Amino acid sequence: MTSAIVVGSGPNGLGAAAVLARAGVDVTVLEAADTIGGGTRSSQLTVPGLVHDDCSAVHPMVIASPLFRRLQLDGLTWRNTDVDCAHPLDDGTAGAFARSFDRTDELLGADGARWRRLFGAPAAHFDDLFDDVSQPLLRVPRHPFTLARFGAPATLPATVLAKAFASPQARALWMGVAAHAFWRLDRPMSSVLGMALTSAGHAHGWVVAEGGSQAIADALAADIVRRGGTIETGIRVTSAADLPPRDALLLDVSPSVAAGILGDGLPSRVARAYRRFRHGAAAFKVDFAVEGGVPWTAPAARVAGTVHLGGDALEVAANELEVHRGRMPDRPFVLVGQQYLADPGRSMGDVHPLWTYAHVPHGFTGDATEAIVAQIERFAPGFRDRVVATAVRSTTELSRYNSNYVGGDIIGGASSFRQVVFRPRVAIDPYATGIDGVYLCSASTPPGAGAHGMCGANAAARALRHLGIRTS
Repeated sequence: MTSAIVVGSGPNGLGAAAVLARAGVDVTVLEAADTIGGGTRSSQLTVPGLVHDDCSAVHPMVIASPLFRRLQLDGLTWRNTDVDCAHPLDDGTAGAFARSFDRTDELLGADGARWRRLFGAPAAHFDDLFDDVSQPLLRVPRHPFTLARFGAPATLPATVLAKAFASPQARALWMGVAAHAFWRLDRPMSSVLGMALTSAGHAHGWVVAEGGSQAIADALAADIVRRGGTIETGIRVTSAADLPPRDALLLDVSPSVAAGILGDGLPSRVARAYRRFRHGAAAFKVDFAVEGGVPWTAPAARVAGTVHLGGDALEVAANELEVHRGRMPDRPFVLVGQQYLADPGRSMGDVHPLWTYAHVPHGFTGDATEAIVAQIERFAPGFRDRVVATAVRSTTELSRYNSNYVGGDIIGGASSFRQVVFRPRVAIDPYATGIDGVYLCSASTPPGAGAHGMCGANAAARALRHLGIRTS
């Protein structure tokens, strides 16, 4: 029987294994940690009974993912809030959007029509759009006109696209979404991720998995095991030479880790490219147990699943530039996840789990906890008094938690122009390592970070072609 080994059990490793198992391949997944899931793990980090997402928390891309549409997994329920994302300002107002454009019109006022003009078309055709953007760039698109309409504004700097809006609330809202790229926002292509996330939000909502992001990993794992696959935890792979014989090997790891595992077998040009691969800015994560929720001044933030804290558009851009240059801003951009609003089962009575992280320089060695608390207090006075417990993960601890998070980079690589277009290297097949039957399938390959699993699915498709296995 044809066999394959997948190293790493993040959504891409599990996604790859699910595709292979459904094609009749005997799959073994090897995971270094004691629990599966990579960036989609959940834990009780603060108070017993409170469910916190360890990393990935909100999943705008998953419902549109060709992989998840194909798998139709049991055990996954998606939850959403009335308002998907809010960005409060110092005057007590907020920019906010909801899945519904009509509701967004209410939230943004006069800028609602401008917001709809920019995001209406890509949202209406988002599944077709994601079919294309979830694949490598060097290919003939299936939906060229949809892709072109999306690409025209997406290639602009986020700071330029912000000028499409008249109000400070809408401009700040846009810049906060664009800041998910962990990159300076005055450069070409810095609008790509923001355009995709916002369009996905209007198509399907910024959803969370009921019970925590761990449910995504568990559903994928159950599908793999049901089809004869095996998953082993607590096994750290450091060399391909130590692995048993197999017909295919897929690595859900960063390029530098892949270079170490493959060693001298890796062609020199590929090894150089993997070692030159650039990682970007980092996350500093703090989880809180909060009694009574966060006392936001802006009403929209009280009902939003995600809240962005960074002040106005100019402040967001300036602080992202500081982080890019390796300097820690006094008021860093902070993301806040209130998943319990959509999924109340994560709470214990009136004590709720609050998920936060700040953008900090790559490899930041300081403590950003107080900066995060201060940013929340700025827009929610009295927050400190409601905190029951905290759990902190520094950039160093994040990289220990998941070795793919090099220097605290949780999105698999810097979002530079080159690495947005060509990742992890310039190649027709970015998943190929130059070794027959060996493929890279982590978030450092197209289409990048997220729980969509498409990096793994795409690599698995290449492996199946190599093995001569046809799928429908």
